[in-house]
Amino acid sequence: MAEYRDDRYYVESHEWILTDGDTATVGISDFAQEELGDIVYVEADSVGESLEKGEIFGSVESVKVASDLFMPIDGEVLEFNEVLEEEPELINEDAYAAWIIKIKVSDPSQIDDLLDAEKYQEIAE
Repeated sequence: MAEYRDDRYYVESHEWILTDGDTATVGISDFAQEELGDIVYVEADSVGESLEKGEIFGSVESVKVASDLFMPIDGEVLEFNEVLEEEPELINEDAYAAWIIKIKVSDPSQIDDLLDAEKYQEIAE
């Protein structure tokens, strides 16, 4: 059964975001990694780019399917978790520890429009 952590926010496309001041960490939810199955590849070729909420920042591939990754809020992509290039399966092991990108938040008020763990769980399941 999927885990839903209360310390972060979620979007309907199954990304999570954990804010720390004007920066944030983004990954995919535990529910999403369960649905995808064994993850074999993670890519985020948007480092250095400023993207708007809903824009694609990368992709994740599993043995079943490839899926685009979407920005939960506006921001500049600061960093990609390069460990995932060699060990994409870390997302399957702990989807909340294996972050994908870090961003500089452009509009902190957009956090108010995101889902908390309870609302996301209702949508996911």
